Amino acid sequence: MSASKRVLIVDDEAPIREMIAVALEMAGYECLEAENAQQAHALILDKKPDMVLLDWMMPGTSGVEFARRLRKDEVTADVPVIMLTAKTDEDNKVKGLEAGVDDYIIKPFSPRELVARLKAVLRRATPKGVEEPVTVDGLRLDPVSHRVTADAAPIELGPTEFRLLQFFMTHQDRAYSRSQLLDMVWGGNVYVEERTVDVHIRRLRKALGERHDYLVQTVRGTGYRFSSQVA
Repeated sequence: MSASKRVLIVDDEAPIREMIAVALEMAGYECLEAENAQQAHALILDKKPDMVLLDWMMPGTSGVEFARRLRKDEVTADVPVIMLTAKTDEDNKVKGLEAGVDDYIIKPFSPRELVARLKAVLRRATPKGVEEPVTVDGLRLDPVSHRVTADAAPIELGPTEFRLLQFFMTHQDRAYSRSQLLDMVWGGNVYVEERTVDVHIRRLRKALGERHDYLVQTVRGTGYRFSSQVA
C-alpha cells in the first residue's frame, strides 16, 4: 500500500478495538479509535479516515443510526463504512444496507477476513481508470468531483448508488444479472445477498427522479440494463 490508509474503529469494547487495531496495523493500516458515536464523529471531521469500522450495538447512538447520520451529511457521505455485528439476522442486514453501509462483517471474524473485506471496500471506493465525465440525456456524472447532475440540477446519491450509476453509464445497453453487478460494483469477495442489488437499484431510480429513472431498466429473468433507448 503506497500511503497507509487510515481506519477508524468505533466500538464501545476496548478489547475488541485493540484486537482489530493490532490486526490492521500488522497489515499496514493506521488506526484511530472511538468508543461512541460522538467521539467517532469528531474524529471523522478532524482526521478524515479512509474507512470506518462501526459496531452495530453501542450504547447511546447505535451503529445504524450513526451510519445514517454520516450518509445524510455531505461532508461525511462518501466515507466507506463496514458494520461489525454479532447478529446474523437478515432484517438487520437489510437495515444496515438501507442506512448506506458498504459491507457487513459478522462477529466473531478472523483478522484475515477483516483485512480482505477492508481491502475490497477501499478498492471499490477508489475506482480505477474512469476519469472522464459521462453524459446521457441530460444526466451527467463527474467521477473526479463525485457529482451527478440532471439538467444541471444536483442529484444526491449515496456512495453505492454513485458506483452503480458510474458502472451503468460506462457500460450502456447491456443486460447484467444481479450477481454480475455484485461482482463489478461491490467487488467479488463481498458477502451480500443478490437482493441488495434491488435495494440499491430502487434507491438509484428514486434519486434520478421521473425525468431519468427510465434509464435504469429491469430486464425480466435477467437483471438490469442502463439504456436511453426505451424498450
